[in-house]
This record gives sequence, C-alpha cells and structure tokens, in this order.
Amino acid sequence: MELKKRLGCLHAHYSNIEYIESAFSSYDIELIHFVDPGLMYRVTFNKNFHLEEAQEKVKEQIEWIAKCNVDAILITCTNYIAILQEEQLTTSVPIIKIDEPYFESICNTEQPQTILFTNPATVNGTMERLKEYAYNHQKSIDIEEIVINNTFDLIMQGLKKEYDQEVSNFLIKNIHNGKKISVAQLSMVDASKEVENMTSKHILNPLEPLILSIVNQLNLNKNQ
Repeated sequence: MELKKRLGCLHAHYSNIEYIESAFSSYDIELIHFVDPGLMYRVTFNKNFHLEEAQEKVKEQIEWIAKCNVDAILITCTNYIAILQEEQLTTSVPIIKIDEPYFESICNTEQPQTILFTNPATVNGTMERLKEYAYNHQKSIDIEEIVINNTFDLIMQGLKKEYDQEVSNFLIKNIHNGKKISVAQLSMVDASKEVENMTSKHILNPLEPLILSIVNQLNLNKNQ
C-alpha cells in the first residue's frame, strides 16, 4: 500500500489553513500546518527588526518542518518567500512557493493587468520576484500593483468578514476597468471568488494554479 503524501504548510496567519484544507480535501494527502504570525508582525510593524533576523527565523522554521517527515514544504506567505534564502538551507525537502504557479499564470496573460494587495509590506518582495520570474522565462508583462489601504489589520485581528467585505467592495468598484485583475494574497481568495460569481469576471488568485501544481508535483490521487 502506497503511503499517503505529507505536505508541511508554513503560514503567517491561521486564516490560511482553511484555504489549503479545503483546496486539498478531495485528495489523498496529509497536511501539517505551522503558523507564526509573530514574524509577520515584526517585519510589518517593527522598524528595528533587521532582515538578517527574519532570514534566520524563516530558515529555522523550514528546517524544523523538514524534520517532520514531509514530502514537501508549502510556504503560503509571500513575505516569507521573499525573505527565504534557499542556499542557506541544509534540508533537501522540496520547497513549494505559493506565488510561482500564480506568476506563471500572470505571465501567460497578454493583456494589461492589475495585481491587488492588502499588505503593503508584501508588495516589493512579490513584485521583484514576479519581474525576476518574467525575465527568467522571457515573458513581457504589462502590470500595475495597487494596495487596498487600511485593510490588512482586519485579517490580522481575526476580523475576516470585515476584511472580505473591504476587498469585495474594492474589487466591485474596479472590476470593469478593462484590465485583468488578480489578487496576490491567499487571504483575498474568498472575496475574489464571491465577486467573480457576482460579476462573471474571472479574477486570478494564487490558490487555483497552486492546487494543480502540487497535484502534479506530488502525483496526488483523489480520495477513494
């Protein structure tokens, strides 16, 4: 009997667990979740927190997860991904970054695009990685980034309903601007799907391409 694949998931907030659990509920896989909102708080709000400290913390987290007999490690926080220095890791467990399948989808879209964020601290790292990905894959993208201001604090405080409403309101106001819209953070997926259903306008999100990528990488089967 083939052993069930085990995926270690590193999140910056507890709200991301539900997204991943739901996404893989029909697949034969064991998910182990690790959550550390503290690093996100310090990176976002503590001006005295140095990048080297953050890099060391993420390295410790990844190597701790790797010791839990996982087949791969998924990082769902784009800020964690931007901080990670893979060359410093001592583990050979594959690292799956939530934004790379998303970047591939963005780069395969030829029309002008808008990418939305709620966390200002995530923007620079994500956009730098996106541009690097596009360059490495010889893709040309016409994209602007917009931050939905004064929203991210809501999700960090556990006010998901209020957070989703703010994201939905912004999307509804901007969905018909002629540009392809995508949301960059996992926390924005529920709101984007709601607006997508209301307007019949497709909104690209990081979760859908991620599911397909992980199913292929780990060769997952559907539950019997």
